[in-house]
Amino acid sequence: MKHLLLTIAFAIVAFASQAQELIIDKVIATVGDELVLLSEVEGQYAFDLERAGSFADPQAKKCEILEKIMLSKLLINQAKLDSVIVSDEEIESQLEQRIDYILGLMNNDINQFEEYYGKGVGAVRSEMRESLREQMTAERMQNKVLGSTTITPSEVKAYFELIPTDSLPYFSSEVEIGEIVLRPEVSAVERQNAIDKLTSLKERIEAGEVSFAEMATTHSDDLGSGQRGGDLGLQRRGTFVPEFEAAAYNLDEGELSEIVESDFGFHLIELLERRGNMVHVRHILIRPEITQADLDLTKAKLDSIRSVIIKDTLDFTMAVKQFSDEDEQSYNNGGRMINPNSGDTFFATAEIDPPDIFFALDTMDIGELSAPFIFTDPAGEQGFRIVQLQSRTDPHRANLQQDYTKIKQAAIEQQKSSYMNEWLEDKIKTTFVRIDGDWRSNCPILDRWGAVQGLGSR
Repeated sequence: MKHLLLTIAFAIVAFASQAQELIIDKVIATVGDELVLLSEVEGQYAFDLERAGSFADPQAKKCEILEKIMLSKLLINQAKLDSVIVSDEEIESQLEQRIDYILGLMNNDINQFEEYYGKGVGAVRSEMRESLREQMTAERMQNKVLGSTTITPSEVKAYFELIPTDSLPYFSSEVEIGEIVLRPEVSAVERQNAIDKLTSLKERIEAGEVSFAEMATTHSDDLGSGQRGGDLGLQRRGTFVPEFEAAAYNLDEGELSEIVESDFGFHLIELLERRGNMVHVRHILIRPEITQADLDLTKAKLDSIRSVIIKDTLDFTMAVKQFSDEDEQSYNNGGRMINPNSGDTFFATAEIDPPDIFFALDTMDIGELSAPFIFTDPAGEQGFRIVQLQSRTDPHRANLQQDYTKIKQAAIEQQKSSYMNEWLEDKIKTTFVRIDGDWRSNCPILDRWGAVQGLGSR
């Protein structure tokens, strides 16, 4: 039996809730006190088909979906027996987050939401609530079964020794990278220029010379909302940065804010509508200009820090704490960069991004520091970094000395999968199971679920 992974996408739940309306429903399986409806299988199949385009064996695919749902129901049934509970507060919190996410994809356009789902937000929320409860309950039960899985070094070694030599993975060269990141500070002159520009725009809008939307489209440095006249849509409390949100929630409808400063720059905000705990606002963002002189000053400062580290006057990790940008993920890891693909600190050559880092490291020795080089972040802002090559491995077959962390993680996952499978097999044998005759005869994968005629035992 494959390890059950309970990561049901919210979109699947949403699609299935729509599909149920198109199907003459019936119960096709019972697991303990839990029912599996035909609509659940057909809804999931329709969603998967939309993504995949086609399946070589549609019936086999539906059988696979049915078993996955039955495994989920088995966990839910056991959760009820073991008093594993997900509170209403947790359900509502998750539900709100997911509804907000969907609305966010639609720029909080309620009309678009209703057109897509064919019903209002409240109705969709009600339909999704029970599906979400089942999903969270099954996940919690699975977490209880697995607990905090641990493994000893001897078990890791035993796991590794069972892998045939010719099946051991071949790892390319990997490196660990440290970084110190500095961002230029805005000069007092440019800061005042930004304030003056936004103040002038506000005065013209209030005088009726120009419209807010026109000025946002023409002048705002938030290009996304600027294309919509500065419109940020209907947003829930907690969406915006604190300074922006405090100003937005203190406005009356139609009122313009004073100039608001945040980490993004300076904002002029207009409240269009307040709806309960949500506000509909638009804004104009002016970012103070970073001049070449600001960039040159930042580069020179970072070069000085590099020189002090090279002279052994300052430890690299201490330099990170004193000087590096606190918003960088590496800041709280002693400057060591985290590989987003693996979650550890090792990067294969092909994973090093951006290319500037790759080229900086290419000819470096372990412990060596690069010269400062400029970069541009996803928000379009520039900064400087120096990188340190902290370790490098040669291409090699997996071994315990170099790859213990990776092998340990694989051993833990194998242990979890094995234990989960054993638990599921045991519960299947001791749980009442009934499967519709047609599905039983057309789905050999379901043979493990009890005796002939689809009836298990208590």
